[in-house]
Amino acid sequence: MLFKNSLMLLKSYKSTFLQELSTLYDEKEIESFFYIVLESFHNKKRIDLALNPEMEMDAVQLLRWESVLSDLKKEKPIQYILGETEFYGLPFLVNENALIPRPETEELVEWIISNNEGLRQAQSDKSAKLKILDIGTGSGCISISLAKNLPDAQVAAIDVSEKALATAYKNAEINKVEVNFILENILETEVLDEKYDIIVSNPPYVRNLEKQEIKSNVLQYEPHLALFVEDNDALLFYRKIATLAKKNLSENGKLYFEINQYLGKETVELLEEMGFKNIVLKKDIYGNDRMISCWI
Repeated sequence: MLFKNSLMLLKSYKSTFLQELSTLYDEKEIESFFYIVLESFHNKKRIDLALNPEMEMDAVQLLRWESVLSDLKKEKPIQYILGETEFYGLPFLVNENALIPRPETEELVEWIISNNEGLRQAQSDKSAKLKILDIGTGSGCISISLAKNLPDAQVAAIDVSEKALATAYKNAEINKVEVNFILENILETEVLDEKYDIIVSNPPYVRNLEKQEIKSNVLQYEPHLALFVEDNDALLFYRKIATLAKKNLSENGKLYFEINQYLGKETVELLEEMGFKNIVLKKDIYGNDRMISCWI
């Protein structure tokens, strides 16, 4: 029975939710959506519903759930529907002006943080603030997470999209960190304003030929400007950013990239040709070539 004293049982609505989306998503993904919304709308987790199967929602709450269900049927990403997500344990606002942060990018952030001590030891001035630049910051997930977890660092972030930077500004405020956000087209930049100890980038790297591998919800809703590069010059951003890094990394400075899983070898070769040292190609949790670090 769905209703009890004009209220709907959430446990019962879950069955409707699963059934309505069953032709578009697999059951695990639908369950994931359900519990994400449960936490967002009711501040309850899976265990709370299991322990309290009589948990109810009123007509207004039901309308909100039905709106989510309608958007999911259009294959709109759940993060954009709710306008929020979590990245590296921090809350982030997200919208169609910036990519939805991925777990693989969390791994890149973790790598930088764990390597920070070694970079500190290599610095000639141990008291100086570590200077970090994030190129193509989008929602600000990389720069803000680094600023939050490396409080002694001075963090700057560049993006070509004014709307993406507006979202990043809000995310910095939410997470109570200072990041110097800069509106700039990196492809038109000849030299950066200052030297950095770390430059990190998750630039556009999906080739048009790989579009058939991309889920329709990504193709329909996420910004193509932040995703795709031309097939004939897939390493365009890597070459440009590496060129700037050669000029603007400090002594013993380090460059980090998130990369196209199919172009690990080619990206390493590019960096070798440009004279970078100690190049490390690292796989993500799924076993794909996903990130690179190197020294000047």
